[in-house]
Amino acid sequence: MNAKKIAVYVLVVFVLYVIITDPAKAADYVQIGFEGISDAAQAIGDFFTWLADGAR
Repeated sequence: MNAKKIAVYVLVVFVLYVIITDPAKAADYVQIGFEGISDAAQAIGDFFTWLADGAR
């Protein structure tokens, strides 16, 4: 088994453990993740708007 498969397996086991032992905290983690993705998408959009406006 290579290291990548082991890392994925460990990550899946950890995620399942967190979901089973504390579902509310798992929901918080998911919300934090989606907020991070949303913030990153907003920043990329702002950057391309800035470029489209002539980088002023």
